[in-house]
Amino acid sequence: MIPIGELSRRTGVHIETIRFYERSGVLPEAQRSESGRRLYGEADVRRLTFIRHARQLGFELDAIRTMLALQEQPDASCGTVDALARQQLVAVDARIAQLTALRGELTRMIDTCAGGSVGACRIIEALAEPAALAPATAEPCSPSCTAAS
Repeated sequence: MIPIGELSRRTGVHIETIRFYERSGVLPEAQRSESGRRLYGEADVRRLTFIRHARQLGFELDAIRTMLALQEQPDASCGTVDALARQQLVAVDARIAQLTALRGELTRMIDTCAGGSVGACRIIEALAEPAALAPATAEPCSPSCTAAS
């Protein structure tokens, strides 16, 4: 049995996150030593590693709960897990599209900065606008504007 600090080191999950996972029910409540310290076994290490990896892939706790429950039924169909993974892939693709659009917007904003004054900085102006940055005709940004980024 290992204490929570060792579990944290072995899995790369912060101690507060481990406690949160216990409260959320995705990690079973830890056994306690006579002094009240949390103690974990190898099954907890494997489960927490699974949870961490699933979270890194963007799965929500409800999906992780479902997959963990299905893990207890090795003969069950993996159709539900497949569907959850496909849903997550759709979400990742949507996020990639969002990030690509953000990258394009930031690139356009940076391209409009040619070293003028902050008072006429197109990046500052664009950040204050609710709509996407239109093609720049404003004065370029100052060197201090560039240095601040």
